[in-house]
Amino acid sequence: METPLSPLDFARRARRLYANRGAVVDGGRRFTYQEFFERCDRWSAALQKLGLKAGDRIASIAPNTHAHLESFYAVPQIGAVVVPINFRLTADDFAYILNHSGARMVCVHEDYLDTVDKIRDRVPGVEYFVAFTGKREGWLDYESTLAASEPQFEPAEIDETEMIALNYTSGTTANPKGVMVTHRNTAMNIMGHLMHTRISSADSYLWVLPMFHANGWTFVWTMTAVGGLHVCLPKADPKLIFETIKHHEITLMCAAPTVLISIANAPGECRRQAPRGVRVFTAGAPPAAATIEKVEGELGWEITHVYGLTEVSPIVTISEVRPEHALLDARTRASIKARQGVEYLANAEVRVIDDQGAEVPKDGATMGEIVIRGNAVMKGYYNDPEATAKAIRNGWFHSGDAAVVHRDGYIEIRDRWKDIIISGGENISSVEVEGTLLRHPEVQEVAVVGMPHKKWGETPQAFIVPRAGASPAEADLRTFCREHLAHFKVPHGFTLVKELPKTATGKIQKYVLRGGRANITKQ
Repeated sequence: METPLSPLDFARRARRLYANRGAVVDGGRRFTYQEFFERCDRWSAALQKLGLKAGDRIASIAPNTHAHLESFYAVPQIGAVVVPINFRLTADDFAYILNHSGARMVCVHEDYLDTVDKIRDRVPGVEYFVAFTGKREGWLDYESTLAASEPQFEPAEIDETEMIALNYTSGTTANPKGVMVTHRNTAMNIMGHLMHTRISSADSYLWVLPMFHANGWTFVWTMTAVGGLHVCLPKADPKLIFETIKHHEITLMCAAPTVLISIANAPGECRRQAPRGVRVFTAGAPPAAATIEKVEGELGWEITHVYGLTEVSPIVTISEVRPEHALLDARTRASIKARQGVEYLANAEVRVIDDQGAEVPKDGATMGEIVIRGNAVMKGYYNDPEATAKAIRNGWFHSGDAAVVHRDGYIEIRDRWKDIIISGGENISSVEVEGTLLRHPEVQEVAVVGMPHKKWGETPQAFIVPRAGASPAEADLRTFCREHLAHFKVPHGFTLVKELPKTATGKIQKYVLRGGRANITKQ
């Protein structure tokens, strides 16, 4: 009587229960769940008519739109694999991923048609080029192809251990790696979300997080599982975020810490119109307690910090709120919320281990590496057994994140192992120094890296984006740090910059800062 674990089973239930409920809003277009699933079925049928079959890769390059969301259902329904590509990547990256994944089809938003046209002769394996929007010669038109198709197709027999998605990492220092995510991986991740959070059919979810980012942290399927409303937002602009939240009565969204910072520092007129009570999940990098405190205190929103990686489908821990936290002051609560927290039920086992593989003590000080095993861990890196063997050792996925464990069992990341600063034999957490500087009233964003030093080996260097109209003095910043940090942790230099270099998913590129690259524009 066993049936395969898959997000498609949650979609089956949604079809039965939520047919007449609002499913998707995308600009002026609105679909009920019945209309949404009919469109998915039409596209599944069109794919099969074109000869696409189980196991084929179907790539997409698009912002958060209804057509992009439909691909997360229409493609796996026929047993094919979604390959959502980060639209912020370069043409060379597009070509590499399309070739490496073996994609037979790529579906593209009109903003990226020109870019893909330039590389068509470099992707010989791609047989079909589909324009989600924008008509163009030599491209299949998504809407007309869908409209001409009947909503009947041959559903695939789902094997829960097979891929539902092939998600590519950022590839900041090497070619992107293809993470093989299975039907079971995603189904268990969705159930983890639903067990640990208050997501229901009453929620209106704002698509701030890109759908390409680890399948929108599985929210492409999670919101459908409960019959919630998907509200598409093609660009994470703070003004547009606030306007959409108010207009559509948004209750829930996901956002990386960089987006939280932009929200916290949006113009006052934007923040004043924001309704209270919006719930926000944040992940992707350790959020600063100061950012959490500001968003919760000024906007009255509720921040929940979750942690994971693309390789673990992608969420495995949550900074779970406990009743005793209500007795704490706002700053202490925020510092706890900034921790990565405790493992999801049934999703994965998460430990912090030392060099010998033993768990570190729960003292909030001894650092080790976060390792993970269980239902959430990827099948492996596609066509890269060497990288897979390096990442998964002795049955555990090694995250590369350095963390401590507190007395209550909450994990707290102190850094990426490669970003820990060793100065005069002392380990310095760049995350700790950054969190301190973010409490300075004139600091909007900050990144701290280790720079070579003749005496100490390396010392911390801070790169700071000031708040609008501010220009904090180095002496003031140094004094502020000395008041809140051990003296050996205080940066030896402070550089004001207009912006920090980031990956296409919004993570700060610290290797660029360490290398003193020319694209660091000083303030």
